[in-house]
Amino acid sequence: MGHAAGHELVVVGGVSGSGKSTVGALLAQRLELPFIDADSLHPEANVTKMAAGLPLTDIDREPWLVRVGEVLSEHDGSGLVLACSALRRRYRDTIRSVEPSTIFITLSGSRELIAARMNARTDHFMPASLLDSQLAAFEPLGPGESGVDIDVDAPADDIVAAALREVRPAAVR
Repeated sequence: MGHAAGHELVVVGGVSGSGKSTVGALLAQRLELPFIDADSLHPEANVTKMAAGLPLTDIDREPWLVRVGEVLSEHDGSGLVLACSALRRRYRDTIRSVEPSTIFITLSGSRELIAARMNARTDHFMPASLLDSQLAAFEPLGPGESGVDIDVDAPADDIVAAALREVRPAAVR
């Protein structure tokens, strides 16, 4: 189970605004691994739907989640950190069905904190109105899931350090 240090496959998950891209990029830097935002892997139809304020259905998500798993598999042997909402266990199961060694770091926090972060952003296609549906959908990691859930009400460096302890315990001194 798992990969040698330097070859980890990590998904940083959580609702929009939880800090997936920020934490994922910092974690990738610390691990010296490439970073990809799974939003860039969405089919155009999904991007259009989200931009219109329409939540995706599970049917919309399925090919995207399979693609996320495929991209992780393509980095087997080299390692990758990927930001992907992966809100529900069944979404994470879809990714794991393609790449079983994936480690999940899920970021969670209060609605107030995340809404404040989202409202401060100008560069993102996810309207804050979808936050409630995302929070309702979010399922923390459950039994048998490899990874850790981290509260985002902390400085980014502390969140990254907690993720690092989970992903590569030997690297943390």
